[in-house]
Amino acid sequence: MSSDISRIAGPVRWRVCRYAPLHVNNGAHRCAMRLTAPIADIQHSKLYIKTSLQLKRLESISRSPIYSHLGETLNGVSSIRAYDCMDRFIRESDNRIDNNTKCLYPYIVANSWLLIRLQVLSNLLVLFAALFGVIGRDSLTGSDIGLSLSMAITLTGILEYFIDSFGQMLALFVSFERIDEYCCLESEPIGQYGRQLSDKWPENGCISFVGYGSRYRQGFDLVIKGITVNIKSGEKIGIVGRTGAGKSSLTLALFRLIEPAMGRIVIDGIDISQLGLHELRSRLTIIPQEPVLFSGTIRSNLDPFDRFSDDQLWSVLEQSHLKEFVLSTDAGLDHPVTESGDNMSVGQRQLVCLARAFLRHSSILILDEATAAVDVETDALIQQTIRQSFKSCTVLTIAHRINTILDYDRVLVLSDGRVAEFDSPDKLLDDRTTIFYSLAKDAGVI
Repeated sequence: MSSDISRIAGPVRWRVCRYAPLHVNNGAHRCAMRLTAPIADIQHSKLYIKTSLQLKRLESISRSPIYSHLGETLNGVSSIRAYDCMDRFIRESDNRIDNNTKCLYPYIVANSWLLIRLQVLSNLLVLFAALFGVIGRDSLTGSDIGLSLSMAITLTGILEYFIDSFGQMLALFVSFERIDEYCCLESEPIGQYGRQLSDKWPENGCISFVGYGSRYRQGFDLVIKGITVNIKSGEKIGIVGRTGAGKSSLTLALFRLIEPAMGRIVIDGIDISQLGLHELRSRLTIIPQEPVLFSGTIRSNLDPFDRFSDDQLWSVLEQSHLKEFVLSTDAGLDHPVTESGDNMSVGQRQLVCLARAFLRHSSILILDEATAAVDVETDALIQQTIRQSFKSCTVLTIAHRINTILDYDRVLVLSDGRVAEFDSPDKLLDDRTTIFYSLAKDAGVI
C-alpha cells in the first residue's frame, strides 16, 4: 500500500507533520497526518510568495496616483468647471483606475490560484483518509475511522486558513516596506553653532553668497551654479529671471531647504550651514508664493503663541489692508479659518501671510511673488507699506510685476542658475542689450 501511495504522490516530498499526535499508533491516522505535509510545504513556495509580493507592490504603487488625483480634483473643482475640463479629468481618473486594476486583478487571481490548490489537496487528504479507513476496516474500529476523518477535515481547514492568512500577511507587509522607505530617508541636518547667538541676530541683515551652488537631490544637476553676490544691510534687492532661472531656489537656499553642494551663504558674518535649522529659520521671514493658513482663527494664524496684544494685531491688519475684511465679520479676530483657509480668497490668504510678516518684523524679509494673487491697486499699496515698515530691513523680492521693483536699490537677474546681471534698475534699463530691459519691455513697463 505504501508503494501505491508513493507512486500516486509522485515527487512530493513526504515528512511527518508536526501536528501528528504521537500516541496514535494506527496506520490510517498516521497516513492522514503525513498527507498534510504537502499542504504545509505550500507556505514555502517561492512561486506564490514572490509573485504575490511583487503584485501587491505594483498595486500599492498604482493606487497612490488615484488618491492624489482625487485630492487635486476636489481642491480645483471650481477651476475645472470654469475651464470646462470635466471630461479630461474623468478620463485621467479612469486611466489611473485602469492601471490599478491591471495590478489588482492578477493579485486576486494569484490568491485564487493558491486557494484552489489548497482545496484540492484538502479534498485529497480527506479522500485518502476515507479510502484507508475502508481498506483497513477489518483491523480498525468505527471510532478510529471517524476520528481519522474528523481530524483530517479539521486540520485541512486550519491549515488552509493558516496558509492563506500567511500569504495575505506577507502581502500586506508591503505597506510597512513603503513606510520603512520614508523612515530611512536622510533627515535634515541639525547643525550647531559654536557660540551663543545674539537674540537680535541678524542685526544688520548683510547676506553674502560665496561661490554658492546647490541641487535638489543627490545626483541631479545644479540649479544654482556658483553664485557670488554681496547684499548690503538694508538693501532692497529685486530678483528676476525667466522660468527655471533659479529664483525660488535661491530663497530655499537661505532657509536651507536645499543644502549647498558648493560654496556657502554668510549672514552677518556667520555661515548658516553651521546653524541649527530651527535657529536659522526662526530668525528669517518669508512670504511664500502659495499662502499657508491653518485651521483655527485669524488670531491664531497671526499669533499662534499669543505673544502680541490685540492692538498690535489690528495694526498689522491695517498695514496689510485686511482690517476692513476682519471688521466686516461677526467674530473679528476670532473669525474662524477652515483648513488651508478655504473660506477665504487666495488674495485674502496672501494678505494674512503679509500681516504675519509685519508682526514678526525681522531684519531680513523674503517675498516670493507675495502679491501675485492680489489686484494691481492693492499690490501698489502693499509695496508702499513694505517700503515704509521695512525701511531699515534687507528685502529680497522675487518680482512678479517688474514695476514693483523699479525703485529698488539693485536688481539681480538670474539665467540658468547663474548671475547674468546685478546692478541698479536705471543702469540696466539704459542698456538695451540687458535681459532686464527685455523683461521690462515684455511686461509693458517701457
